[in-house]
This record gives sequence, structure tokens and C-alpha cells, in this order.
Amino acid sequence: MPEMVGPLDEFALHQAPLPVGWAATSDRNFYDRSYFNAHDRSGERLLIMGLGYYPNLGTKDAFVLWRRGDVQTALHLGDPVDDDRLNMHVGPFRIEVPEPLRRLRVVLEETEGLALDLHWTGSFDAVQEQPHVMRSGSRVTLDAQRFAQVGSWEGTMLVDGEEITVSPDTWLGTRDRSWGIRPVGEPEPAGRPADPLFDGMWWTYVPMRFDDFSIVLLMQETPEGYRTFNDCSRIFADGRIEQLGWPLVQVHYASGTRSATGATIRCTRPDGVEVLLEVEARLPTPLHLGGGYGGDSDWSHGLWKGAGFVERLSYDVTTPENAGRAMFGVVDYVGRSTCHEEGRTSEGWGLFEHGAIGRHDRSGFSDWFDLAP
Repeated sequence: MPEMVGPLDEFALHQAPLPVGWAATSDRNFYDRSYFNAHDRSGERLLIMGLGYYPNLGTKDAFVLWRRGDVQTALHLGDPVDDDRLNMHVGPFRIEVPEPLRRLRVVLEETEGLALDLHWTGSFDAVQEQPHVMRSGSRVTLDAQRFAQVGSWEGTMLVDGEEITVSPDTWLGTRDRSWGIRPVGEPEPAGRPADPLFDGMWWTYVPMRFDDFSIVLLMQETPEGYRTFNDCSRIFADGRIEQLGWPLVQVHYASGTRSATGATIRCTRPDGVEVLLEVEARLPTPLHLGGGYGGDSDWSHGLWKGAGFVERLSYDVTTPENAGRAMFGVVDYVGRSTCHEEGRTSEGWGLFEHGAIGRHDRSGFSDWFDLAP
């Protein structure tokens, strides 16, 4: 008889009359994922990492993206899923949790010239985001819960023989945990075409760390500019969470592209006072060039590649093929922000994640391939 229970079943964690290793839904697209990024505030180096479990597909995977200069390097790992969720690992990549919601450790034993031993410390409390739901007709295509946190990193990286010291006074980053339902694994049969057809989406995600607080902003809009998701919170050191309303966001694009150079974000405190963020976007790292996110032609999350799967790919982002692909998807940028509030100015660092895919009237994009003037 196959093993059905694992170590977590010893704890009072159950949400359904099932072993913890079994998802409460039979939806093939159930997932449980961690995402991390790290940068040194120079705008010259960005590290992105992730690990996901897909129990209804029988697989788990991890990835590392390293962007420096004109080269973006991707490492992909895959293995059969297991029930030992207290030992989160995919081959040589693992996540340890010495202090939940505060301190983590991410390790990659040397693989294909890359190695990591990085310790994460949250600078402020993690913030739970609003539930995120999307439908295509009557079918749920996304039903996710997330929490996000900003923090600092300490440790070492090895990149093709070069050892990089990661110091918390320089290296910052953001992370999120999400779980639920989203498209993963092999493509499903198409069935009847969607009505109306998908015409695009506009997405902006800005978790930003300042000295005295953090801000986590998420927005999604339809091509018409109708906002289907809106969540913006400020987290203070004492644990207070302040909602910052319905932000007005103007993304600035480089002429002749859909590549963002930054954004002007106008938030509002509960007392009506404006909180203005001027965000500068540095070092674009497309998540669909080796990161496995939407539109990636080389790799997808939850795709079964066999036990012990390892592959390393590199992308020169200046080639016409890659440069052309890069701007038509979701891109992670190192974000530098200036916050203006009641005559005070604060500098912040974090992630500026943005994608204008397809038509978006408010941005002036009339179709899938329209570019900024």
C-alpha cells in the first residue's frame, strides 16, 4: 500500500479530511510556490529563485534566474513530488525555515556552475494580500492566496567560479508565498474558444522597502482599464498595516518598446493625504525568458521532465529574438523608489514587476504589438 501520510500530519494543521500532502481539490492546476529575489541596489545584478509543488501533477520543481550585464542565466530543476513538506527541496535546491515568517535559508549545492547559501531576514512583517481570482467564462483559471515580505540577504553565491559575498547592508530583496490554482504543467485541451477572446492584461506589482516601513502594491486591469485586482498596504515596524487606497499608476515606457523605465504612483492614506512614489526601473529581467512564467517557450512550472531533471540555459537579451520577446511579458526590474509624503522624502528599494500584454487603452496600446511612441 503506498504511503499516504507524512511528517506534517503529526501537527494540528489539517483543513480537510485528507493527509496534508493531498490537495483538498482535484484540480490539476493546484500549486504551492515560493518566490524570492535579491539585488545589491546597483541595478547591475538581480537574482530570482523559486520552488513549487504540484501534487495533482505528481511533480515539483525549482528555478534560479541570474541577470548580470546582457546575459540572463536560468537553472531548471525537477523531481517527483513527495509528502515531506517539512523538507522543501528539489534535487540540490532547498528552502529551510529556522523562524517562520521572519528568517529563511535558501541553498543550492553547486550545480552547472551555480551555488547559493543565502540567509533571509524579513525587515517588516509579512502582509497577507487579498485573494486573487480570475475566470474564463464560468471556469476558474486563478484562485490564489499570497503573502509578501521585504527583507535583506546574507551569505555567498558562486557563479562560474566567482564567489560573491552577499552582505545585508547592501543586498535587499522581496519574497512571496502563494498557493491555490493557476495554469501549470502541460497544456490542457483547448475546448471551446473563450468568448470573448482574451485581449490582454495589465499587471503591476511593487513590494518596496523603506527605512521605516514597507509598501506592497498589486494591481491588474483589463484592456479597457477596468481594475480586477487592487491591493496596496503599508507595513510599519510595530506591525500596523495601513491601507493606501486605490493607487493611480502611470507607467513610463521607453520609446518604441513596452519596456518600462519607471512609474509614478499616487497612493492615498485613510485620512486623504497623498503618498507619492516615483519609481525607477533598473535591470529588466523577463520572467518568460527561462523563468517559467507566462509565454516562456523553454520551460513551464509543473511540467514533468523526469526524476533528477537539471538544465542550464543562457540568454543574450540584446539579440533581436530575445529583445523582441522580452517586452511582451511580465518583467521583473530592480526598483528604486522615492516616497514623498507631507514634505518628507524617503528612499526605498525593492521590486518593480510589470507587464502590459495585449491591448491596454489607458497606456495607449491598441493591440498586441503596439509600442510606446
